[in-house]
Amino acid sequence: MKTFRTSLILGLIGLVILGLAATATAGGGWELLGTRTVSDRTDHDSIAARGQGTFRSIKITVQRRAVQFRDVKIHFANGDVQNVELRAVIPAGGESRVIDIEGNDRVIRNVELWYDAQTRGKRAVVKVFGKN
Repeated sequence: MKTFRTSLILGLIGLVILGLAATATAGGGWELLGTRTVSDRTDHDSIAARGQGTFRSIKITVQRRAVQFRDVKIHFANGDVQNVELRAVIPAGGESRVIDIEGNDRVIRNVELWYDAQTRGKRAVVKVFGKN
């Protein structure tokens, strides 16, 4: 009986921890739109948005190596394009400022990135997140 009670309590604690982890992963309502591995061999990439629905803002995160961004173009499902001069070096483990989307909530088709990857032959991971 004591073993069953202990197992039950541990199971409930595990569920609470998983719930907290899921909340932390969502990052306050940020949804992962797409990921791209970049290197210093190219200076331009496009990330197709896999997120559904409309968004009010985006942000970009970088992992492994720093990336210097120059320009970002957000392409919408209705054909409109929003140009953003980011002009920022995002270090490994860092993120961009929040980029507000012009107009009403918009459906994002893809995000184009122009950058100078500071990877020295290695790779960086760039992620784009959207917030409703």
